[in-house]
Amino acid sequence: MKNAPASTPRLIIADPERDADLLYVTRFMVPDPIIYLEEGRRRTILLSDLEIDRGRREAEVDEILSLSEVQKAHEKGLGKNPSLAATAAAWLSSRKIKKVVVPDSFPTGIARLLEKEGIKVEPADGPFYPERLVKTEEEQKCMRRAMQITEDGMARAHEVLTNSDIGKSNKLTWAGQILSSERLRAEIDCAVLRAGGLPSHTIVAGGNQACDPHERGHGPLKANDMIIVDIFPRDAKSGYFGDMTRTFVRGNASDAQQRLYDTVVKAQKLAIDAVKPGGDGVAAHAAVQKFFEDQGYKTERNAEGRWTGFFHGTGHALGLEIHEAPRYQHCKFVVGQVTTVEPGLYYPGLGGVRIEDVVAVTEKGNRLVSKFDKKLVV
Repeated sequence: MKNAPASTPRLIIADPERDADLLYVTRFMVPDPIIYLEEGRRRTILLSDLEIDRGRREAEVDEILSLSEVQKAHEKGLGKNPSLAATAAAWLSSRKIKKVVVPDSFPTGIARLLEKEGIKVEPADGPFYPERLVKTEEEQKCMRRAMQITEDGMARAHEVLTNSDIGKSNKLTWAGQILSSERLRAEIDCAVLRAGGLPSHTIVAGGNQACDPHERGHGPLKANDMIIVDIFPRDAKSGYFGDMTRTFVRGNASDAQQRLYDTVVKAQKLAIDAVKPGGDGVAAHAAVQKFFEDQGYKTERNAEGRWTGFFHGTGHALGLEIHEAPRYQHCKFVVGQVTTVEPGLYYPGLGGVRIEDVVAVTEKGNRLVSKFDKKLVV
């Protein structure tokens, strides 16, 4: 069992595709909201007739009830076509439950309805399942698969860029057409899909677009510009995420571009070395900031009010969410954590560089999960 006994029943009403806690505890992927109740060590879910047979095969719970049968049993009080919230209230009341603990993301409207029916709703103090912060060996196996899917996407990006040609006005062409951010992103996403992943918001940003870390990128890609490719797909089978970023130049990199790139690579190694049991995320982030400053790369706002330099976190935990707790600013590393390491430098006119890998904390230090080569010029 993943969960320890609790004196107060715990309730989640959400869809597991978007609620990581619910997916974690049931291991059942479904796009529609379901009702989950945890009483001590006993876990129960209510499923629609559409999902119940699959749920019986796949869901890691102790009891599966038919939503329609529960609604029929309470039809006198609920009437026809009751809402999921009303069904939950009637069902909980029938089990003489007067109080539930819920995640802090629990819908306010449902909480108010439950309390109107005499069921006190209490938000959890902290993470609903704090054990999610430490990944089991089985979870890490799932994450290694997610990273392989991610690397397949990155390999496709590298292949297309390598085989592209330099056309008029330094615009890249591939297979006889302009190679745009959108076109390269489509190639990456198709590779991810073929590998069994679900791509989402893949970043392909070149030139000054790469200086905005979450700019997805648009328009023609150009030779001799630095191009940031950030891929973070979900494994369709397990729901775990991969995450990787590389920076490429198709053509020739200037000395300034190469120095910027080499500095980020060195900063990443500095941070990776700090990811170990007892290591301090705050100190690791501060060390990266100091290293950049010492190399002459200042972080500041320019005349237009735009941030330049290193102005985001060094990394974040990874799992059933792309950005899981803890961030570097709030953690000391423990064995079993899986985290990204992704320093970057961004200067409009020169370009942006970000290098990101996934690291698992081990008893002896750490293990690099992602293996894709780091080379600027392709």
